[in-house]
Amino acid sequence: MGIFSNLFKKKFETITVEAARELQQQGTLLFDVRETGEFKSGHAAGARSLPLSSLRTRFERELPKERDLLIICQSGARSAQACNFLASQGYKVTNVSGGTAAWRRAGLPIS
Repeated sequence: MGIFSNLFKKKFETITVEAARELQQQGTLLFDVRETGEFKSGHAAGARSLPLSSLRTRFERELPKERDLLIICQSGARSAQACNFLASQGYKVTNVSGGTAAWRRAGLPIS
């Protein structure tokens, strides 16, 4: 890959919902980037809402840069977009694979 290898290197990790729940229970913050209506219809217990549509205008005020952050959506696609953006801004973020759908399937708590 040569000089272009850094362009294609992912700047965040992806973990399972079970691993995300363990980290959350240890104090890692979980942010749900689905839209407000989706969030209100049921979300991973303890998750905070920060819709992808408003992420660029709210992240500096609402996300602590000194903390590790977990990012979740419905399936993992929007959270990966959010992770790409946040990692480019210097945040340490981890994408939750499978999103809220996988969280539900795993029987993890929903609020």
